[in-house]
Amino acid sequence: MPVAVATPVEPATSSFKKLFTERTTPPPELPPFVYADRFDKPVFGDWRDELVTKGYAVVKAVPTEKALEYRERMFQWMESFPLGFDRADPLTWKNEHLPVHMKGGMFHGYGFCHEQVLWDLRCEDGVIDAFAKVWGTDELITSFDGGSIMLPKRTDVPDGGKWEHMDQSHYRKGFYCCQGLVNLNYNGPEDGGLMVLEGSSKLVEEHFDVHGRHSYKSWGPFDWHGFTDEEQQWFYDRGCKWVKVCAEPGDLILWDSRTMHYNVRPSGERDRVCSYICMAPAHLLSDDDRKLRVHCFEACKGTTHVPFAAIFAREFDPVKRSDGNPCPHDTGRPKNPPTVNDRVEKLVGIKPY
Repeated sequence: MPVAVATPVEPATSSFKKLFTERTTPPPELPPFVYADRFDKPVFGDWRDELVTKGYAVVKAVPTEKALEYRERMFQWMESFPLGFDRADPLTWKNEHLPVHMKGGMFHGYGFCHEQVLWDLRCEDGVIDAFAKVWGTDELITSFDGGSIMLPKRTDVPDGGKWEHMDQSHYRKGFYCCQGLVNLNYNGPEDGGLMVLEGSSKLVEEHFDVHGRHSYKSWGPFDWHGFTDEEQQWFYDRGCKWVKVCAEPGDLILWDSRTMHYNVRPSGERDRVCSYICMAPAHLLSDDDRKLRVHCFEACKGTTHVPFAAIFAREFDPVKRSDGNPCPHDTGRPKNPPTVNDRVEKLVGIKPY
């Protein structure tokens, strides 16, 4: 996916590997963040006040019929692999017939993060407009997240636990990141989806002020913290409750990264289909981070949620099938690479606003 870049981009050498490693090491202190107090108080008079009080909000971003068309494209992507998956035949809803995924349907391999369908969703006016309201600017960059296609009534998916976490380091103070997912099917209480601990974003700093910030429970990226049962009880004692967020096709679910959350698989009849999207102001990019993002885009690598700093991305390694062997269909490149246009270049950071 070649693109023209104003500043030369360093190749994917060991220097990048070193940078990935160094950027995931927790520093002793962090500088104040310019937007840290943006969601301290409910002063907006719209859905953003729910981000303050509840830690999440639901916004209509894509028309319903168009969202269902995106769902169709996601299924077409899954059916394009010569593995025998047939959406009409539940007998094929098994790992042996599906591209490799995690937690029952979260896809990150196969260059999926840079499929045209995901870039089309990132470029939707309603998605950009919502994040523009979050930050107060429409000059945005986007994360390179994946998506989920979770099929109901699967019997071959082991229970991986709830994995309650927040996608923000407990070393940070104040608001830092707003995450999002675009829901692409009708999503009720039994259809799988996002679980949030309502109100936890308002209490998380107090929790670590009381209990300390000595532990560092992360699977790799700096901006991630997993919560133990004991830690969660502290929030329950202060009135926080788990809520399953229900949504319509085309709804954008937004949540403060300080909000504790996890996802659940469908337990009813419907599939769950969504794309994860997180945007932030382009001016937050350092030159090094911009170069790293362009490298990730050109190399078709995904990133974690925060698009502007402590960018965490793995070197390409084909996903492994259940027999332990690399999947021969994972080349690290998308089946349908994105068309590079002005909006894409700005959302990546290739072109300035």
